[in-house]
Amino acid sequence: MGQGKVIAFGGFLFGYDIGVISGCLIMPDFQQRFGEAVPGGGYILSPVRQSEITSLLSAGTFVGALAQAFTADSMGRKGSVLFWSVIFTIGVTIQTATVTSLPQLLFGRFAAGLGVGALSALVPMYNGETAPKHLRGTLLVLYQLMIIGGIFLSYIIDLGTHAIPGSASWRIPVGLQMLWGMILVVGITFLPESPRHLIFKEKISEARAAIAELNSTSTDSALVDEIMQELTEGVRAENEGGKATWMECFSPEVRMRTINGMMLQFLQQLNGQNFYYYYGDTCGLLLSLSSYGIQAILGGVSFITIWPALYLIETMGRRTSLLLGAIMEGVCALIAGLVGHFMLAPTGTPTADLTKSELAGGQTLIAFAVLHVASFSLLWGPVPWVYLGESFPLRVRAKCIALGAATNWLWNFLLAYFSPRIAADIGPLILLIFAGMLAVAYVYVPWNSATWQPSQGTTRKRAFERTYYNAEWEGTTAKPNQTAEEKLNASHDTHMIEHKRDMA
Repeated sequence: MGQGKVIAFGGFLFGYDIGVISGCLIMPDFQQRFGEAVPGGGYILSPVRQSEITSLLSAGTFVGALAQAFTADSMGRKGSVLFWSVIFTIGVTIQTATVTSLPQLLFGRFAAGLGVGALSALVPMYNGETAPKHLRGTLLVLYQLMIIGGIFLSYIIDLGTHAIPGSASWRIPVGLQMLWGMILVVGITFLPESPRHLIFKEKISEARAAIAELNSTSTDSALVDEIMQELTEGVRAENEGGKATWMECFSPEVRMRTINGMMLQFLQQLNGQNFYYYYGDTCGLLLSLSSYGIQAILGGVSFITIWPALYLIETMGRRTSLLLGAIMEGVCALIAGLVGHFMLAPTGTPTADLTKSELAGGQTLIAFAVLHVASFSLLWGPVPWVYLGESFPLRVRAKCIALGAATNWLWNFLLAYFSPRIAADIGPLILLIFAGMLAVAYVYVPWNSATWQPSQGTTRKRAFERTYYNAEWEGTTAKPNQTAEEKLNASHDTHMIEHKRDMA
């Protein structure tokens, strides 16, 4: 599980950047350098400029998520992680070195986004190809845990540095990302390459060594022989079909899996939790406590509630987790939106002038904001990433995961760019939009879950007894001598039967 912990650190980079920029947006020195002067003295970051600074990272992640599909095959999974980690570190360096140039800051955020977006696709892919089946879901949840951990730590650091005079208030939290990038650069050098990729490149001895290392056994063991045979079959099936194309992701055999992966990422972003992360400091919704304090609370709650997900993802199942999450988050968004609209005081009202009703409204909104992000961390946060990591055949895995991750970042960008504009017009009622999308999610999940993989019918004991290459999916009707393609088809047939039974 050691390699999973290191590679999942890529999620920490993304989470930290989400959180750290929200605090920087309200630091006086940051506003003076990159904001606009206002009559009577002082500087502000307008909603438009806030959205530009925040969303440029997401724009880069969209491009990076697609670009990694090319480097993952040409440079290998390990080499690709190393390459994009360096790109991220360069982007952070550009941001930290910025004096007053807004274009330089934006370019640095875009460059850092390239690395984050690529890693968001590479991490599930690497774990999906190297982790034992009984740990695969857990390790993919670990990626989401790292995201939440990065967010939480960034809030704590913002809280500790925001009062420092001068540019150190924001350069310290932003510059620390260079350290995070270098940790991943160094860590990845100690991990093995994906055995599947090594076999694809006909590096057979290296593939055997990687399999032995991943399974803590010797290179001449029977387990290594068995896994090598399975992997060789899968790679041969890929090569027989020629080079995979992007359109193959939408072939009849894979189309619904690809669409489901993209839809889950789309719906995850429209859950509404990132609205609190990006703009909780500045949107005027959280009036009862200091901006940095409430962000630290939200981050801490998210970090605590993500831990049970490591267990629930294997026991509760993917579909049930998403349905329960849609209900819990939808209720929270609905109540928070209505309470915020009808009970909060106008933005900028001094705390001493707040009525008892307005104070109660702020406290209620904070309570349901906490419940909202907690529900997300526990349920909707990890499941879509788990789906991406375990749902696609080897032949088109890199491209299908790229499409899913790119969908996530596209909507992350749109949310970051338009949310402050919408909130400026309708205030807390923006949360009703998210409540509506959660209702859509509740309808979509059972409607389309017949095509989801892997089957939830496999017991943990059976999963533990199997190696992670024995069949493409757990709980399938695959037989030992079947080809990889036949196992994939058998898996789909078994899951359809079990889904019909579960829905009856």
